[in-house]
Amino acid sequence: MSWKFNNVIPNLGTITEGPCWDGEKLLFSNIANNRILSYNIKNNITEEVFKDTGQANGLNFNINGELFACEGGRRRIARYNNDGSKDTIVDQLDGIAINSPNDLAINKKGEIYFSDRVGDINPDIGLNFSAIISAQKQEDGTYKSFRRTIDTSMPNGLLFNEQEDILYVAQSDYRADHERELRSYKVNIDGTLSDMKTLHDFGPHRGIDGMTLAKDSISKETYIVAATGWEISGPKGNITIFDKNGKIIERHETPCQRPTNCTIVENNIYVTSIEGHLLVAKTELEGLLIFPN
Repeated sequence: MSWKFNNVIPNLGTITEGPCWDGEKLLFSNIANNRILSYNIKNNITEEVFKDTGQANGLNFNINGELFACEGGRRRIARYNNDGSKDTIVDQLDGIAINSPNDLAINKKGEIYFSDRVGDINPDIGLNFSAIISAQKQEDGTYKSFRRTIDTSMPNGLLFNEQEDILYVAQSDYRADHERELRSYKVNIDGTLSDMKTLHDFGPHRGIDGMTLAKDSISKETYIVAATGWEISGPKGNITIFDKNGKIIERHETPCQRPTNCTIVENNIYVTSIEGHLLVAKTELEGLLIFPN
């Protein structure tokens, strides 16, 4: 089945990211303009729902419907409340400022794993490395951060499998002598990651930005659905479907040059881009989201 993409909003001209579903509307971030927008799939109305977002990038809901954001400009993971207020979840690791949180995955236990990247923001303060970090909720309701990887030079999108015992990570370092890979890590009971496997090597090409989990509505196979490709080399901007072992099942070219992220709602895939799109296409896939459940 080929996918026909339509742009459902006027092109914003600056990067859109972090698409996530609140049960009624699709939320997405507009990083350069410091805001989070919502798109109503019933009446096609787009509205600004949060402003002054600290250049929020990745967005995600926990199982209780609380919205969390990677505020790269403020070096923190933040919770966005219904009254418009925001709470800092974590902004340090071992007493040192984190760098620029990029994307996040949240499991049913409420543990938040996020990619933190050195070099995306002033490197003179903060951690001197890039890593996957987790925020674990403590008995008093606060969160404590833990470094989970030592082998990711530029982590990007990340995603739990359906059983939440595997974390998929996009290692997407565009420097010539670094890797662009889809990786998997075993998630241990204590929250640590181990047993890294390279599922797909993109060679000199762009690799993955963001990704989502989906199930084929007919075969019931579970797939990793990823925003990949660019105009510089390799396949153009596209959505690539991988099986759990990293084998490419399908590619679907997008009208944008650099798709940034995606999510699937009611068999429709929504895609954001560097150029400022919110694209939609009908698919044969079902999104696997922990909220709404």
